Amino acid sequence: MAQPTLINSVRRALNLVDAVGASDRPVPAKVLARITDQHLSTTYHLLRTLVHERYLRREGDGYVLGDRIMALGQPTSRNLAIAKVRPLLQALRDELRAAAYLSLYVDGEIRVVDIADGPDTPRVDLWVGFHDAGHACALGKAVLGGLGEDERADYLSRHDLPDLTRHTITDRASLLREIGAGGPLAVDRQEYSVGTACVAAAFAAPEVVGAVAVSVPAHRLAQVIGRGDALARTARLASLAITG
Repeated sequence: MAQPTLINSVRRALNLVDAVGASDRPVPAKVLARITDQHLSTTYHLLRTLVHERYLRREGDGYVLGDRIMALGQPTSRNLAIAKVRPLLQALRDELRAAAYLSLYVDGEIRVVDIADGPDTPRVDLWVGFHDAGHACALGKAVLGGLGEDERADYLSRHDLPDLTRHTITDRASLLREIGAGGPLAVDRQEYSVGTACVAAAFAAPEVVGAVAVSVPAHRLAQVIGRGDALARTARLASLAITG
């Protein structure tokens, strides 16, 4: 019987995911290369792809499992609900000509659960996982604004506010003032990534807090803020889709 054709690059990538999942702490690239018995340069290329696709994420000097792997363990009903939102994200992407994102507050963490992007609307490079960047991105600020006071305080007590760019808000009082200012939109002004801005609208329903957002080059920020109606509409529809 003929042996099946196997794609070695896929096998190497899956071995990396297995190695990361087997550890209870972030695993550095050099350790992963040794565990999986492959060249360090190959390991870095595969890790970069796995992080970009959100199967892994960077945490400090190492790697941990990403949001898409975590989503595989979510209840089927949640996955189906997220699938209902995807056409809304795609429509928002096409309307605003920008990559669109869906974030949910799950088990005490802000998670990006879906992204609608394309060749002309690339996603922002998620070089820092949202576990460490909720304070620096519009999605995170929107979700924090949608939480109750106790939940927000609990989240902030468990997360540092690292300085990701020179624009990042790293003072809790300043962050809380911005979140408390309210308004229909949360804005990231190059706080997560230099050259990129993000605008988000939150939604809340029984047992669900989330947000939708778009990312654009910084020079398009005012233009997208001017289309806040599209973000707010998508957030309302996403809430209905997820809770319906």
